[in-house]
Amino acid sequence: MYGLDITDIIVIACYFISMIAIGIWSMRRIRGQEDYFMGGRRFGKLIQVFAAFGQATSSDSGPSVATTTYNNGAAGVWSALLMLFATPFFWFTGVWYRRLRIVTMGDFFKERFGSQSLAATYAMISSVGLMILLSIGLISITKTVMVMTAKDAQELTVAERAEYEQAERLDVLQLRDYSALSSSEREELDRLTALKPSKIFSHISKEGLIFSIVIIVCLYAITGGLEAALISDLIQGIFIIILSFMLVPFAFSEINDRFGGSGMMQAFTHLHEQLPASFFEVFGSPSTIDFTWYYIGAVAFMALINVSAQANHFVTPGAASNEYAARFGLTFGSYLKRFTTVLWGLTALAAVLLFGQEIADPDLLWGYASMQLLGPLNVGLVGLMIAALMAALMSTADMLMITTSALLTQNVYRSLIRHRSEQHYLNVGRVLGGVVVIGAALMSIYSDSILGQLKLWWEFGVIFSSAFWLGILWRKANARAAWVTIGASLSLFFLLPIVLTSMVPSLRTHEALTLRTRPVVTERVYTANQADVNQRSEQIAQWKCQGAPPAALAVGQTFTKTYQLPRKSIFWTSGVELAEDGLLHGHGLLSLELVLLQRIGFDLTENSYALNETIRVLIRTLFPFALLILLSYRFSQSSKEKAGLDAFFVKMKTPVQEDPEADQKAIHSASQNPNQFTSRLMFPNTDWEILKWNKTDTVGFILALLVVVAIIGFLYLVVNIGS
Repeated sequence: MYGLDITDIIVIACYFISMIAIGIWSMRRIRGQEDYFMGGRRFGKLIQVFAAFGQATSSDSGPSVATTTYNNGAAGVWSALLMLFATPFFWFTGVWYRRLRIVTMGDFFKERFGSQSLAATYAMISSVGLMILLSIGLISITKTVMVMTAKDAQELTVAERAEYEQAERLDVLQLRDYSALSSSEREELDRLTALKPSKIFSHISKEGLIFSIVIIVCLYAITGGLEAALISDLIQGIFIIILSFMLVPFAFSEINDRFGGSGMMQAFTHLHEQLPASFFEVFGSPSTIDFTWYYIGAVAFMALINVSAQANHFVTPGAASNEYAARFGLTFGSYLKRFTTVLWGLTALAAVLLFGQEIADPDLLWGYASMQLLGPLNVGLVGLMIAALMAALMSTADMLMITTSALLTQNVYRSLIRHRSEQHYLNVGRVLGGVVVIGAALMSIYSDSILGQLKLWWEFGVIFSSAFWLGILWRKANARAAWVTIGASLSLFFLLPIVLTSMVPSLRTHEALTLRTRPVVTERVYTANQADVNQRSEQIAQWKCQGAPPAALAVGQTFTKTYQLPRKSIFWTSGVELAEDGLLHGHGLLSLELVLLQRIGFDLTENSYALNETIRVLIRTLFPFALLILLSYRFSQSSKEKAGLDAFFVKMKTPVQEDPEADQKAIHSASQNPNQFTSRLMFPNTDWEILKWNKTDTVGFILALLVVVAIIGFLYLVVNIGS
């Protein structure tokens, strides 16, 4: 049934039923908006850890690490760990979120800057971005699940068989030397490449799978609100951990069956013997030559700044029972994802060895390996894997849905339709939540681009990040400066590049805008293993160039390998491609800041791609801060803003009490004497509201840094065992 064993279907059904039951149970505990959108702020460390873990993990996490590992070896695992260096600072931002004592991040802009319209603008722009994020997860899970429910050859329809044969023909043409193809074969190759025929056809339709997930998410998250989402995240977090470990023992057993021996250490040894030595480089890999220390630092800095201002990042710690649970859960839940990332990379290395020659699309590696390793057992493990993937998606989907419905209800609808009952706003929130999930589903059906959307969302946070950080840390930041900064960031980095290329399409082929970096040639010295020997033998057998072929290799012999890394676009975020008209075409958004630097005399073609990207990232991150600071000196705060400043900063300095009544009394008491906090400020008698670190701050941050070292050590251990 649907290409699955009955035990697999039972496992999936049990998972779905349990999620719906949680939603129905949680619905009975909802009394108002704070219960629905914030779960009554009653969640401790355990729920917080798994909620942060689920929020950081989606259905694309494991498969995407498998894809980058397929393409780049162990360096692909490293590329998925760039957020690692920003994570220790969550120890501080988690406390901020809880001390804000608000329902949505939009409320922060209303309260801090005294502007309902600013809150509504944040809510609407963020909601669109969160829908895009949810659609990315839906796109990813369809690829993985559909390959796990693939039809056998005899089950294909006539049309599917015809497309399958086209895909087979495309593989044949792509393997041949292009110069040896006839003119008709070259035309056929171009036509088939444009068609992108598939070799995999599922028993389940893409649309059916997506809307099945939508229905389940709506049933438990719309009914039960944030409490249902967070409790289900605890269960789903366990499923995600199962997903991280599940394939490893079966893959290692298959490796030993195929290459001989037994035991885990023997399987690790086979990995190093059968895969090229370059596959196990982490920092030194040619595929990560652009991951320089300064690029990693710039990206980690941008990620910290931008992620902290995102609405979905606020919800989980904002719903904690106390601020320690908020900071502990946000920090160490995120670290749990980093540890599982290393395990996904190990699974991917084993899958590449076993099945790398059997698939053409690396996005299908995880699903194909799951079906080949777990399917023959017929004990429900394929169903468990599908349930785990769905858990990874749904743990993110429920949070994004609740976040978006809260933003639209609290910061848009409630400001327009006032003086209604709590039940009325609850019902509106439920309806808007359903609309959000359905909208994301439609996006995923009509779009198949994951990477472009991820890059866009990653940098989207620069629009609001400076207003958030300076609003928290600097008393002088004001609404008018925030408005201009938000408008300038949105226009310069996103709207203007879109409008310019839409109005003047020739910009995409303009010679000055399609400049690329110079090619980089690098050499690496390796000790040959069996995979290297086999590769060299194939090169010798297929040698058709002038001059002598390369010398044969023996296992254990050292050899030098030369890599020429491709030239990369300087100004276009998705690179440039040579089109049929013989011109280079730019793809993605135009980086106007780099165009300006080139125009005023900086020759960016002489820089490495890593340096150019570092410059671009730092400009996008720091420009809004510089502009907001300058404008805050130019513009004065309104009387409404000034009236609320003391109350806001008193609240941010007052530790949270678990009992709501006691918490309100603590804030009221502190507001009677706001000067009592002066001695705790790092820069007293200035406009900066940065608190000195206490013992909990210091010890927690040091421990968080040690975990970074531990995760990097864990990655090196996994990569080098058996070498």
